[in-house]
Amino acid sequence: MPTIRSLAFLTPGNFLDDDPRTGLESTLALFATGERLGFQGAWVRQRHLEHGISSAATFLAAATQRTTTIELGTAVIPIGYESPFRLGEDLATVDVLSRGRLQAGLSAGTPPHVELLGEKVFDGDWRDVDFSHARIERLADGLRGTYLGDEDTRIVSPGNVQRPRLQPHSPGLVERLWYGAASRRSTLWAAEHGLHLLTGNIVAGEGTGDFVAAQRANLAAFRAAWAGAHAPRVALGRVVVPTDGADRATRERYREYARSRHERTLAPVGPRRTLFAPDLVGSSDEIVERILEDAAVGEVDELRLELPYELTAGDYEQILHDVATLVAPRLGWQPAGAAAAAAGAGAGAAAR
Repeated sequence: MPTIRSLAFLTPGNFLDDDPRTGLESTLALFATGERLGFQGAWVRQRHLEHGISSAATFLAAATQRTTTIELGTAVIPIGYESPFRLGEDLATVDVLSRGRLQAGLSAGTPPHVELLGEKVFDGDWRDVDFSHARIERLADGLRGTYLGDEDTRIVSPGNVQRPRLQPHSPGLVERLWYGAASRRSTLWAAEHGLHLLTGNIVAGEGTGDFVAAQRANLAAFRAAWAGAHAPRVALGRVVVPTDGADRATRERYREYARSRHERTLAPVGPRRTLFAPDLVGSSDEIVERILEDAAVGEVDELRLELPYELTAGDYEQILHDVATLVAPRLGWQPAGAAAAAAGAGAGAAAR
């Protein structure tokens, strides 16, 4: 039986083409709602050319001013479009503003829409650009605080002489890097380089056509290969949409959403044999039953709700509320702060 210690959500941050501010403000408000409900984490995607958050670091900088305790995550930033050093400056700034709450999720490989964006991002032919994991290694090196130049190298700025390194330096951020992995190769790379694992409702069907079996194999490989000096974390994502708090029309809309995506879960898709997990849409009783039957969820203690793209701000609030009050407590979860408060109360009673 799974025991969920940490509960987070991943939101697409959608907005209308002619009114982006309303959508972005709604997403910031959702972060605050999640914190009030006791969620341990709130994550956003980074999407280019779409009606969604195109700069996760910029958005999360704003979120640091709307929240105080919840972890703030990116799932994921495609490193291919980023300068590792400049991205490191942005992420470190967010981490300092959040007092160490940033969880930075990344991906490597050829980034989406590169045929349209490559020339604009790289000021020329993008075909010779290194899109490998090495870009993430360079980011980690900067976040680690590695100095530039030799031991005698100094830079002079008004009122200061110092050895040059990425600024601001935020100790510990390099140990809060995550990798969004679907294949065995990427999973092993993350483990060998000390990046925590983000695994969601898509995996590569390597040697099996069964989604849960493929995901469990990746989890086992990740743990066996872990080489980080810090403890590994795994956040497993599922699309979870309880219908309890929704009206009749909304419940039917949720069910139609699940029906429209069901066929892709029946067999491996495409030459890479991509496997998709079924969406968990239904009453809280139905969802709890299906989660308890999910052997992959049973192997982790961090669950991330992947909120569907197509829903409204009101839908997202209803889903978070239903999960926090009707689903997650039956999986052993306690809202942020509840465990510490209970321990404190127990210690006080023992002292009396």
